[in-house]
Amino acid sequence: MGTDSDLAYVLQSLHPSFGDTSLIGADPKLCAQALLVDGIAVSATTDNGLSELLWSTAGASTWLEDLQFTLGQGPVLEVAASCRPVLVADLSRVPAGRWPVLLPEATALGVGAVFCFPLSVGSACLGTMTLQRTAPGPLPDTAMTDTWLVANALTSLLLESGPQQEALATAADSSDFYRAAVHQASGMVSVQAGVSLAQALLRLRAHAYRHGQPLLEVAEDVVARRLAFHNDENGPDDPAGEGTEGP
Repeated sequence: MGTDSDLAYVLQSLHPSFGDTSLIGADPKLCAQALLVDGIAVSATTDNGLSELLWSTAGASTWLEDLQFTLGQGPVLEVAASCRPVLVADLSRVPAGRWPVLLPEATALGVGAVFCFPLSVGSACLGTMTLQRTAPGPLPDTAMTDTWLVANALTSLLLESGPQQEALATAADSSDFYRAAVHQASGMVSVQAGVSLAQALLRLRAHAYRHGQPLLEVAEDVVARRLAFHNDENGPDDPAGEGTEGP
């Protein structure tokens, strides 16, 4: 169970210590404990509209974030688009048509409840903070208040100037970021198939889902030229060497 001292320590340690190149300094596991949930994930929204995972507890929270990024559906995308929280106390009660592919996958991960909050300034959503819990049920009022305190502190952190924030601004071109390969692969597929970046990302997601692969893995195959995409009647993609080679 979380305590006031846990929360105070998390808030005090969010800013990275001197010499730390990470964007968030606190322990995500302790933060989840303080907020009475089983896991937490924080993603930033980059200039091209994609998300970059910055900070998360291991296991279900990281996997859930990756699933939403791969499938292109889920609370993170809704919050990023609306800049308003999405609070789901019981995933089993969500209409199947809302997140048709994500819901069974999230259930398989053992996620029973999801609470996603915007990291926002006015109508601009800088990122999202997602809490997940195995047991269904709403967040207690005290945990809700504490969650907004953490979300506001994270928003302030993202707004600060410094080397970490400058690196985040160029995430699409930086190999140091978690999903840098996806950004790079989207550009390559856009050129190969003659489509927009948004359509290129959809093709990457479709291939990842169809073949049961993480999106990051598919992107790495594209960047390494093991996989190339084309635009003809045979379909949107072929493995390099079996279809159209990449440029």
